Amino acid sequence: MRQLSGADSMFLQFERGNNFMHVASLAIYDPSTAPGGGVRFKDVLRHFATRVAQFPQFRRRLVSLPFSLDRPYWVESDSIDVEFHVRHIAVPHPGDWRQLCIQVARLHSRPLDRSKPLWEAYVIEGLHDVPGAPPGSFALYTKMHHSIVDGESGTEIMRALHSLIPEQIDFDAEEQSASGIYHADREPTLVELYSRALAHNVQKLPNFARFSLGTARKVASLGAEALTRFNNLGQGGFVSNVRSLLTGDLSTLLPRMPPQTRFSGDVSAHRVFEAVSLPLADFRAIRKQVPAATINDQFLCIVGGALHAYLSAKNELPDSTMVAMVPMTLRGQEKGADVGNQVGFTLMPVHSEIEDPLERLRTICDAAATSKRVTDAIGKELARDLLETLPSIVADPLLRNVRLPRIGLIVSNVRGPDVPLYMAGARLVNYAPISIALDGMGLNVTAFSYAGNMWLCAVSCREMLPDPSFFADCMRTSFEHMKAAAEREAAFTVAEVAAIALVDGDKTIEGKIARKPARRRVKAKAAPRGVLAKSAAKKRRSRKAASPESPA
Repeated sequence: MRQLSGADSMFLQFERGNNFMHVASLAIYDPSTAPGGGVRFKDVLRHFATRVAQFPQFRRRLVSLPFSLDRPYWVESDSIDVEFHVRHIAVPHPGDWRQLCIQVARLHSRPLDRSKPLWEAYVIEGLHDVPGAPPGSFALYTKMHHSIVDGESGTEIMRALHSLIPEQIDFDAEEQSASGIYHADREPTLVELYSRALAHNVQKLPNFARFSLGTARKVASLGAEALTRFNNLGQGGFVSNVRSLLTGDLSTLLPRMPPQTRFSGDVSAHRVFEAVSLPLADFRAIRKQVPAATINDQFLCIVGGALHAYLSAKNELPDSTMVAMVPMTLRGQEKGADVGNQVGFTLMPVHSEIEDPLERLRTICDAAATSKRVTDAIGKELARDLLETLPSIVADPLLRNVRLPRIGLIVSNVRGPDVPLYMAGARLVNYAPISIALDGMGLNVTAFSYAGNMWLCAVSCREMLPDPSFFADCMRTSFEHMKAAAEREAAFTVAEVAAIALVDGDKTIEGKIARKPARRRVKAKAAPRGVLAKSAAKKRRSRKAASPESPA
């Protein structure tokens, strides 16, 4: 028996109304690579039965205390009813991508049964017209409650469910090796649960006092300006903001509320889903062309550009930038350790108000550096540690009544395997992450890298995003614009350096190229230019100072 962490319990408490707190994935497989050239549903069932034995998360069910006197517990069963959890369905003819997205959106709109272990999987057949997947492929939609898995641990489970080669699996041998490793927990009595609850709440009081003192020191380290900013949040001053926080209104934590968009309202019970695949090689090339831009910065730039195009088409583009809540892993080197959710959160602008992709990318780079400094000063573990140290009799009512800031957007980026994987011999062709849409955060865009491609998946409410395929087109177009702008920037820098290397007698070519950076420097004051461009400008100024005959 294992107690949920504070973050695990938070994801359970957030599930209310139309807010469903399960995360999922859509994997598409090519069965022609399997020994014998095919995979049966029975093979998938037996594969799951043998592989999930490694993970107690698949056998756990919830045991909650009355009146939420303490956090719930996970109780492990001694077996898994695989046929209950793994289902078999098909999409209608012709089995194209749009029909698959509709089917997945319907499955994603259903909450999990809390009386069972909190996961389900659906084998989806009938795929004959899905780009990038051979005819006859099948899909596997798998969903798990966020209280038992986070991004990093989900990736480790994904790795363990697959193999690196399409080998013939001896299911009988695997089933024998897996037998006997399940250890069922004894059902706890109410007396035992109440006793533990009393002891836990008493122990947490001094821990919470120490945590509060440590947090105050970290906030003080930010300086007087940060403290003044916090004191002036909102309209009612410090006391009013503290009162708001105690009632669960987290919007007072923001120095300024981001603009309200169609994604800032309450979500319905219906979800929509779309995903696009982009080559990772192009992201790496852009990183060389714009050295300060990490792959995560580029991902945020794509999302900002897609929102600029989508909201402009709806005549709803706000003048100021949208802000995204960004989860951060706290796992360190222990990616798959069974320690519950290990996530922190930060806020990042995506600069949806900027049309030029290169300007947007450089502005995001600057914002990312600022966000990192603040997060490092306070500690990205702040939210996790607060949830862990708060007594349950305080934390649970707070989480039940919490009102998240209506910022409209969540983005996250998870690194996956770099090599192809196989399940029961079938090659994993595509892998798209499917995340959570919440009240006030109605659009969630998650990135996941796999075998040379970056998958970007958008999840939203059907009323907020009635045309998900159009938003997918906006993401593709945003990426192409960013790629083209980076190529132009790299070509310009190379031409500038080449021009400086010309002999002084060739004034015409050098003069034409030298005039271009003068115009660009006006726009680039707030963001540093490339190292080569800075070096070239310095050499040009030195040569002009040494030669009075150089053109002005």
